[in-house]
Amino acid sequence: MGQKSDTRSTQTWQLAGKQHGIVTRQQLLALGFGPRSIEHRVARARLFPVSLGVYAVGWPALNQKRRWMAAVLAGGEGAALSYRSAASLWGIGREEDGRIDVSVRRRCELRRAGIRFHGRPGLLADDILRHDDIPVTSPTQTLLDLATELDPIPLERAVNDADKRGLIDPETLRDQLVRYRGQPGVRPLRHLLDKLFFQLSDSDLEIYFRRLVKAAKLPMPLSKQRVNTFEVDFFWPDLGLVVETDGLRYHRTPSAQLKDARRDRAHVIAGMTPLRFTHYEVRYEPGRVRTALSKTIKLLRHRIRL
Repeated sequence: MGQKSDTRSTQTWQLAGKQHGIVTRQQLLALGFGPRSIEHRVARARLFPVSLGVYAVGWPALNQKRRWMAAVLAGGEGAALSYRSAASLWGIGREEDGRIDVSVRRRCELRRAGIRFHGRPGLLADDILRHDDIPVTSPTQTLLDLATELDPIPLERAVNDADKRGLIDPETLRDQLVRYRGQPGVRPLRHLLDKLFFQLSDSDLEIYFRRLVKAAKLPMPLSKQRVNTFEVDFFWPDLGLVVETDGLRYHRTPSAQLKDARRDRAHVIAGMTPLRFTHYEVRYEPGRVRTALSKTIKLLRHRIRL
């Protein structure tokens, strides 16, 4: 298994960069270009040096993905975009300004301006994937790396974004941590995942939501009322407005999602307006929730007056 993974990793590196027009001297030599041929193409502006032994093909301008590709190729075989740069490529975080993070599956003392190389002999070949033709650490490994650098709130946001993008859901991520036992990111990520599942009880969500309603200067709703045979989280009877606040623990399974859809449908059939907000939105995006609530209540009041 390990030998096959290492072979695949070597092939991945050898093929990397072509889509983005970035190539290494080693790749050119393997294709049959001699040193003089390479120098001739540089002189004729067909190859543009980007870093030591790394060239842009065809045009010199570098967009973000070409910079990432050049940085990975500068790391040599077994290199991959990682940490915050990997998070940016996956769409679950932001890269640190002026720095590209690259992990290399060997001891590494490379120094390049604008690149931070991480020598990681223990990084598994299976944890290096290709996304947009760029070698990058897997979503799980990327989140583990982020857990060593980010505070809990931005780390939780990254976990939620990974879920939204279909990269990995919190339950699967939690199960996979066993495989990575001993890595420094495991403990903070496991603690965070426990918080994601168990931190907010119904009463906690109610407290946060009521604060949010008060801040928006809206009328306070009733809570834990039975509406259309379902117990709902919040209810404005005069407006026919039902609001549910979903915690990750109880609303991620297919059966729970089916039940949520049926209850929302029952409210609509009864002529009511159901709204649903996630635990994350209530806790960390209250402004968005306030705006949605205010607009909905304003619209419902207008309809009642007509």
